[in-house]
Amino acid sequence: MPVTETRHYKLPALTQTGFVTLPAFSGQLDPTEWERLHYLDWKSGGDTNFAVLASALGEDDPRGFWEHGLPDKDGVWTANASLAPTLRQWVQSVGARFGRVRIIKLAPSTDVATVIRQHLHLDDNNRLNPVGEGWVVRAWLNLTDDPDSYMILREDRDDPATEHRIPLPLGAQFVVDTERLWHAAYHPGPQARYAMIASFESGPALEAWMEGRRVPRPVRQASPTDLTTA
Repeated sequence: MPVTETRHYKLPALTQTGFVTLPAFSGQLDPTEWERLHYLDWKSGGDTNFAVLASALGEDDPRGFWEHGLPDKDGVWTANASLAPTLRQWVQSVGARFGRVRIIKLAPSTDVATVIRQHLHLDDNNRLNPVGEGWVVRAWLNLTDDPDSYMILREDRDDPATEHRIPLPLGAQFVVDTERLWHAAYHPGPQARYAMIASFESGPALEAWMEGRRVPRPVRQASPTDLTTA
């Protein structure tokens, strides 16, 4: 496998932009699987709550695996996972080592400028990741139909010219190197947005899963109007 300057294996598909969009999930999504879960008041990129499906020790714990001296890999299913079999199967179908798996509940945003100014952030996915192993990235599955919402990605936090936006309709799937790209979701509402976020190790299994699904989805860059208001 190729080795980067980090001495971890990185996915070639993410080299150019840091993200890959995939076709929408074709299976059935049952809202009861995420609506009945136990959520914790945990803030990340906006007014958020999280339901933990896999954690470092199988506990209802949203903290990073490094809090337990572990890399973000080999997640242990929590009690929540037994209530969400379709979502658990989605993670397992990837076939790659996974770490944190969570459902995010995002309240409606105020405006795009506020999201960019206050909520763009980088993740800390690779703390304690052993040298020579695969770089940890994150995959999303959007669970609600939010056609006016989108994920904002920036290579440079303060440079709108580096921005891409991924639409978030029902079943949207995408993979992002969130330690490389600043990111946050703009969600005008009116209802809460739900999505599953899972950490995966870069390697042959994740590559094969992505390659088997890669059909370009619309990804729009910010318009001149967006750039001036952001």
